[in-house]
Formats: sequence, C-alpha cells, structure tokens
Amino acid sequence: MTHSTDLNETLFERAKRVIPGGVNSPVRAFRAVGGTPRFVQRAQGAYFWDANNQRYIDYIGSWGPMILGHGHPAVVEAVQKAVTEGFSFGAPTEREIELAEEILKEVPSMEMVRLVSSGTEAGMSAIRLARGATGRSKIIKFEGCYHGHADALLVKAGSGLATFGNPTSAGVPAEVVQHTLVLEYNNVQQLEEAFALHGKDVACLMIEPIAGNMNFVRASVPFMQRCRELCSQHGALLVFDEVMTGFRVALGSAQSVYAKAIPGFKPDITVLGKVIGGGMPLAAFGGPRALMEQMAPLGPVYQAGTLSGNPVATACGLATLREIRKPGFFDALAGKTRSLVDGLQAAAAAEGVPFAADCEGGMFGFFLLPQLPQNYGQVMKTEGAKFNTLFHGLLERGVYIAPALYEAGFVSAAHSADDIAQTVAAAREAFKSLQK
Repeated sequence: MTHSTDLNETLFERAKRVIPGGVNSPVRAFRAVGGTPRFVQRAQGAYFWDANNQRYIDYIGSWGPMILGHGHPAVVEAVQKAVTEGFSFGAPTEREIELAEEILKEVPSMEMVRLVSSGTEAGMSAIRLARGATGRSKIIKFEGCYHGHADALLVKAGSGLATFGNPTSAGVPAEVVQHTLVLEYNNVQQLEEAFALHGKDVACLMIEPIAGNMNFVRASVPFMQRCRELCSQHGALLVFDEVMTGFRVALGSAQSVYAKAIPGFKPDITVLGKVIGGGMPLAAFGGPRALMEQMAPLGPVYQAGTLSGNPVATACGLATLREIRKPGFFDALAGKTRSLVDGLQAAAAAEGVPFAADCEGGMFGFFLLPQLPQNYGQVMKTEGAKFNTLFHGLLERGVYIAPALYEAGFVSAAHSADDIAQTVAAAREAFKSLQK
C-alpha cells in the first residue's frame, strides 16, 4: 500500500477528524472545485508556501486584507512592538483613537466610528443601529451580496416583491428573516416597486457597492443613485458594506468612486473590515455623529465586544493605513490590477475562450461568459465545471485564485510585473485545456 507524500492531504485528513469539513470557513474546503485544500505554512510578499513547500502566487491575500502583501516590514515591526506591550486589556487605548482618526480622515461620510472584531459583527451592528434610529423593522438587501453570517442576512429572494426572503441556512427561523426583503442587484424597477410597497417600514437598504461574493459585480451609477434617492425620500438609511471594498478599491473606498459620478453622494452608515485590520481580526462601522450617538453608552442601541479595538490588531491596521496613504500608492496598485485583467482577457481571446473581467483599485473579478453579468442570476450562468478546470490549471502552475466561482480576487502592492506575466502565461495554458 502506497502512502501519500502530499502533506496537504495528510493535514486535511487530520483536520476532518476534529474540525467540521476540515476547515474553519467553508470556502477554504475546495468543495466547489474538488481536490485537497492547500495548508499554508508561511507567506511573504505576493506568495505563500503550502505544506509541501510549494510556492503559489497569491491572489486571495486573506480575502482582501493583505493589500501590502504578506509580511510588510513596517507592519511586522508595528505588530511586534504592540505584542510586547500586551495582547488585550479590556480598557481603552490611544491606538484605538488613532485608528479611528485615520479612518475618518479618508471617509468623509463618517464622523464617528465604532471598532469591532469581524465584518459579520460590524454588519449586524449597523442593521441594529439603523433599526434603532428609525424605529422600523424591515431591511432591503440584494441577492448575491454577502454581509456576514448574521441570521437576518442569510436570506435568498422570496417568490415575489410582496413576500419576504427565505432562509438560506438551517438554524435560521423563517420569522427571523420575515423582515428581510431580497431584491435583484442593479434592478431599478424592482427597487422602486419595493419602496412603493414597503417604504414606510424600511429601516435600511444594505448593499455591497461592488459585490465581491458573486465574483466582481459593480452597482451601476443609475442604480446606486436611485438607491440613495429612494432611501432619502422614504426616511430609510443607506448602509454601504465596504468590508471588502473599503480602502481596497480606492483610498476613499468605493463610496469615493460613486461620489465622482453622483454629486454629493454619500451613504448613511459604512461598514468596514479587512484592509483596516491589515490581516488581523478587526472591523468597524460608522456614520454621522447624530446617528452614532445612538450607540451605547450614549444611546439606546446596545453593542459590545471584549476584543473590540484590540491593541495588536489596531497596530497592524494603523501601520497598513499609513502605508497605503503614501502618494501614488493606489495609482500603482490599480495599474498592476489592470495589467493582470488585460493580460487575462488577451490570453482568453487568443484561445477562443469566452471571458469577461473587471477591476477597481486592487480588486478584480472575471467570468467565463461573453459579457459582464449585472446580477446574481446572470453570474449563475457561468459553467462551474469550466471554472474548476481553470482553477486547477492555474493551481498546478503555481497560481492561487479563489477556490470558488463566486469570489473576487485581490492584487497587492507586492505583486511584480513578473508575477503578473507568469500568471497570464499560466492562464493561457489553462485556457488551452478548456478548449480541448
């Protein structure tokens, strides 16, 4: 009997005995694409190495936070210093103030911000704040947008506009999602009908301005403008989930991209995560002072967290934000991302593979479709089997993208022109096999 020399397989078998599915977050499991997950041993710059010491060019970057690449010297130094001062105090620190100040400096729609430990926590707290501030119960979200795994948000569309969503997870009672209305992304007509029917009861509309969990799908400018107008008209709050896009697509986050196209545009509440923690568990939500003063201990909306504003996480996030604020950082990052996307498009075209791609700042996505989808239903037309072939074709050639058709990708400042050229060459070989 031959034993596998693949240490990833050995680790995966061990993991499955003690962790459900062998993973602590479902998308890591390779269930969608088949095969064995890569167990990461270390990472540096644009690369990580698996249990077999195989190197991969990394386009996940911890699902977005590693905008500087792995192990950036300034970030490592800040974290090491913070660790020597203490891991957690359960009492305020100056660094929490500094991080809040840095965030508010770049995102003018927010006058106050509350730090938490995860995007899920920030998203559910933002909804509680919206409900508390408006005295209303109903929320609007869009199919294909992911806002964390809070019960009220794990919902798929109901059968019609008059009906509310259905749970997408076991353990979520129907009555918990009875106030969640799920609409089609980029569908202005449906949006208008929903507000006509339910406007007076809607506490907030929550949206990913660029959705990163149905791959990369951006809200059109007319659609976003209508979201803002209808929320203002009906007294609902516009909640921007920028956990993924915040400080990733631009220094001012995605809202700054829309503000260029829509004069005076801003959301009421912003949810942030990922980049602001630099890879440590940290997230935040914020908005105008009058709204944020509804939060305990000042107001009636309760939210708390033992590890909120953790001193090591804030050190990591502060060092990261200070690096990305340097002049020219985002221009250079966007240039790298664009060169990757253009290269992939050219490689697909050369091999006759239907392919559409888009990017903003350091975030990108692609589809094995002739044109960019505008909503979840269109995204679902991608052939999963073809994507899986492409995924494994890239993996075998040392390029690691998301092991699921529905996830965006991320470029870091550490990716070089050579990394991108290698990626495009690997993709072209993989596209050849798609055509066979």
